[in-house]
Amino acid sequence: MTFLGMPATGPAVTALPASADGPAGQPLDLSILYRGPLASCDYDCPYCPFAKRRDTPGQLRADRAALERFTGWVAERAGTGDTVSVLFTPWGEGLVRSWYRRALVELSRLPHVRRVAIQTNLSCRTGWLAEADLDTLAFWVTYHPGQVDHDRFLAKCRELDALGARYSIGVVGQPEHLAAARRLRAELPPAVYLWINAAEGYTYTDEEAADWTALDPHFGFSRHAHPSAGRPCRTGESVVSVDGDGTVRRCHFVREELGNLYDGSYRARLAPRACPLPVCDCHIGYVHLETLPLYDVFAGGVLERIPHTR
Repeated sequence: MTFLGMPATGPAVTALPASADGPAGQPLDLSILYRGPLASCDYDCPYCPFAKRRDTPGQLRADRAALERFTGWVAERAGTGDTVSVLFTPWGEGLVRSWYRRALVELSRLPHVRRVAIQTNLSCRTGWLAEADLDTLAFWVTYHPGQVDHDRFLAKCRELDALGARYSIGVVGQPEHLAAARRLRAELPPAVYLWINAAEGYTYTDEEAADWTALDPHFGFSRHAHPSAGRPCRTGESVVSVDGDGTVRRCHFVREELGNLYDGSYRARLAPRACPLPVCDCHIGYVHLETLPLYDVFAGGVLERIPHTR
């Protein structure tokens, strides 16, 4: 098939009938965290735990082909009874690449896609959103003081507001970011959630934690790692991680493979299971722990990190 204006790339995908490829023959309602090989970013934040590099043209072509294959698979789920939600979690910045923008537009229009969202620094233009279904598309935005001018970033947020796009914005809780985060909170619409990620390796005093909690009432969930060993988690059952080769794992942090997306081998292994790791300290992981109340906190906005409002 052709998707995103490109010929299908990679080994042919043999679609299995819906009556045969789901657990007990049942259709799936699956959330997928997709991370392809893209690793280049237009920012070079010193606190980022991911090594930045400049992708070669060949690496970019490989990432584009992998994304095209994945989005083609999602499109082919139409009519099978499956429903799919997708969060793109690239190592680098995806929205400066045209193929990610087109993928978001195309996926947002598919009736069996409940939500499609992406983690982004919002450095791209926003005009392409006019083609998307903004009832389905959403953004997990991170503001990086020192990498972008405050007024320039705020102008992008106002463009999203004018379009009616769903988004949350976050800041890494470095002490030197507190003033910038306070200024941003004061100038954002009250309905926009500003989340704070605890800085990796940093221990917060109660006074510091109170400062961040004044901006993000849910900062306490990020402040400390969560014990997870032996505790039930939705990953591996209704939530999975997929890489550019189609390898399916329960999440980004557990390396055990459940199978491959494109041959359907993962489906028979979807089941409730406990976490094998001692702790979980990343929101995209611990949000799915059944021992935490975060599916209630973020009801309707788990992938894009938007709390439920009553």
